[in-house]
Amino acid sequence: MRIRAAVAAASGALALSALTTPAAHAGEAVRPASSLPVISKVSVNGGKDTVLGTTAPKTITLSVTASHASGIVDGWVLLWHGTDSDEGMDGALVPAGGATCRNASVATTVTCSLTLTIDPRTDLPKNKLAGSWHVLAGVAAKDGSSTSYDSYSTARVQRLSKLTVNAAPEPVKKGRTITVTGKLSRANWEDHAYHGYTGQPVKLQFRKKSSSTYTTVRTVRTNSTGNLKTTVKASVDGYWRYSFGGTSTTPAVTTAGDFVDVK
Repeated sequence: MRIRAAVAAASGALALSALTTPAAHAGEAVRPASSLPVISKVSVNGGKDTVLGTTAPKTITLSVTASHASGIVDGWVLLWHGTDSDEGMDGALVPAGGATCRNASVATTVTCSLTLTIDPRTDLPKNKLAGSWHVLAGVAAKDGSSTSYDSYSTARVQRLSKLTVNAAPEPVKKGRTITVTGKLSRANWEDHAYHGYTGQPVKLQFRKKSSSTYTTVRTVRTNSTGNLKTTVKASVDGYWRYSFGGTSTTPAVTTAGDFVDVK
């Protein structure tokens, strides 16, 4: 199995021996017997979505927490994308080194951590890889027993989003029209540039100069190039901003407020 070979290469001989037995799959009723290690928690990037732009690599932490009467001596976590871990996998993000297991020599419950560096130029060649990834996780106990899941949970890997705003003219006379423009774009992992995110709902929000709270005025949809444009009547001094709620493939983003002085 290709995905288990990748884990073995990253985690060493101990992981290789553990992975020679069939792995469980998330959602199955079967769970490890009491004599096997029990995984209680798996974390990817501290529970946050992993967001990457077009060129800069990002390093995140993966961890697996498990317990066994004899203790835990090794753990492995990686991300894979696709429909099946054997034949339907079209992407894998594998830590370059083995796990560090804290207090492995004295504790029966141990957390093993790994470092994963993702380079969008080499690890994410297709935009279709944005979204939900399967999290493979496993551990090995001191007595040689092991537990492994091909898909213990899922985690999101997303394309970085950018959003701009400009409210004009400024200053403006009370009652006159303000035009608020902007653009929503996101990273394209295939050509390493940013392109407009089309057809997306973005909230236009306003905050009075004397207030600390923004209120949504209306929702504006991006056009075929990701641009935003709408008009409002000038009434009081304040700040205008755009706010995008995000999608499964692209994170939420909100601009800073653009101040307009109303005369």
